[in-house]
Amino acid sequence: MNGNLFEVPDPASSEGWFTAHCDGGSRGNPGPSGFGAIVEDPQGRVVARLSDFLGNQTNNYAEYSGLLAVLAWAIEHNARRLRVISDSELMVKQMKGQYKVASPVLRPLYEQARRTAAKLDRFEMRHTLRGGNQEADRLANEAMDKGMGKSREQGSGNRDQGRVPQISNPRSAHQATPPAKPARQILEGYVKGGVVHLLEGELPDGVFVKIIRE
Repeated sequence: MNGNLFEVPDPASSEGWFTAHCDGGSRGNPGPSGFGAIVEDPQGRVVARLSDFLGNQTNNYAEYSGLLAVLAWAIEHNARRLRVISDSELMVKQMKGQYKVASPVLRPLYEQARRTAAKLDRFEMRHTLRGGNQEADRLANEAMDKGMGKSREQGSGNRDQGRVPQISNPRSAHQATPPAKPARQILEGYVKGGVVHLLEGELPDGVFVKIIRE
């Protein structure tokens, strides 16, 4: 790929651009985790659904796993132009070089994603709110359900299944353990405009936090 890793496509045309929505989650952070992703061709048709159960991992590990799955699919299927949309602001900004990757667990995943993306002709990432990533979120939750031995009714939301390849390779369900009470974590961040911004990591919805000013 020529030039910078992140190339901006011609706004007048989407010719040749595949679009992937990817998401990852963890029930406990760390806890039982999984990712989900959908890939659309340049005409907007869904050409793949990807998902996997990852065992006990963090949200951020799952997010990067979804990105790596999408990049691997693009290389395998010769999708030379790829636009990835994720609701993980941390991952998007890390991939763009706006945030550092200090985590020793995430660093190898980040480096692998950068190397794989560099093999494409064009690549870009965009951030979206969770509402813009609903199907990828659903696939990630289905992967976690399967990995934890839970069943989920197949409703009309899977009406395209059978026509579109779906890759799902959860680990053995009996190996998954129920999420334990998460250990207390210490995260660094700063306050701007009355909002706390974390330097590394994400907090799941509904957790209680204690802020200590230094």
